[in-house]
Amino acid sequence: MSDYIRFDWAMKRLLRDKANFGALEGLLTTLLGQQLHIQKLLESESNQEDEYDKQNRVDILAENDRGQLFLIEVQNNTEYAYFQRMLFGTSKLVTEYIERGQPYDNIKKVYSINIVYFSLGSGTDTVYHGKTEFKGIHNGDILNLSPFQRQKFNVSTVSDLYPEYFILKVNDFNKVAKTHLEEWIYYLKTGEIPGNATAPGLDVVKEKLRLSKMTKADLNAYYRHLDNIVILQDNIVTEREEGRAEGRAEGDRQRALADAKKMKELLIDANIIRQVTGLTKEEIELL
Repeated sequence: MSDYIRFDWAMKRLLRDKANFGALEGLLTTLLGQQLHIQKLLESESNQEDEYDKQNRVDILAENDRGQLFLIEVQNNTEYAYFQRMLFGTSKLVTEYIERGQPYDNIKKVYSINIVYFSLGSGTDTVYHGKTEFKGIHNGDILNLSPFQRQKFNVSTVSDLYPEYFILKVNDFNKVAKTHLEEWIYYLKTGEIPGNATAPGLDVVKEKLRLSKMTKADLNAYYRHLDNIVILQDNIVTEREEGRAEGRAEGDRQRALADAKKMKELLIDANIIRQVTGLTKEEIELL
C-alpha cells in the first residue's frame, strides 16, 4: 500500500486547510504553466455534495489572488453525461459570482479541472485541454480582441475570457513519469510519488499527506473509503464486461435474423431455419 493519502480523500479532509493549499497550487501551476496562489476556498451551488456524491465525487472551489475561479473535481463513478456536467458547473459559477446589474466585464475567469477515474469519451491521451475560440467559416482565421479590449481586460485572446477545461484521465496513464505533469498523474493514479519527483506541490504531499500522520479514526474511515473505491471499480469493470457480452449477444441475434430472412426468401423449410439459426418458430414467422 502507498505511504500517501489518495488525492480525493485529501480533498475531502485535508486540502481545505489553508496550510495545505500548496498541494493544490502545485497541481494548478503544473497544469496551467503559470505560478499561482490560492487566496481562499469558496462554497458554491455547483460544488455541493449530496449523499450519493460523498463516495463517488468530491470537489473544491478555489479563488486565486487575481479573482480567477478554479473548480477542481474528482469523479470516481462513471457518468456518460459528464461533459454536460462540466458545462453545467462552469455555467453556474459564471452566473453565481456576478451580481445583478454589474457590467459583464466583471465576469470571473473559470478553470474546470476534472480528475476522472473512469473511461470518458474516446481518445488516446491522458490529459485534455478545452477552450473557446471563434473561427471564421470562410477565411479560417481566429477572431481576436481589439487592442482596446486587450488593454481593458488585461488578456491576450478571446479564449482567455471564457471558461477553460482540463480533463485528466488518470486510469489511462501507463508510462514512466518524466515530466512534472506526469509525476502528478502518477500520484493521482497510484497514490505513490516517484522517488525523484520535483513537480510543484508534491513536496507538500510528501510532508502533509502521509498515512502515518492520520488519526486512528481518520485512518479507519480512509480504509473504508478505499474499500468503497475497490467495490466501485469492480462494478465499473463488471458493467463494462456485461455490456460487451450483451453487445455480442445482440450481434449474434441480428446475424441469425438476417440469415433466417435470406433462407426464408429461398423457401427453405422453417424447421431447418430454426435448427440452423436457433431462432424460435414465432421469430421466423415474423420475418
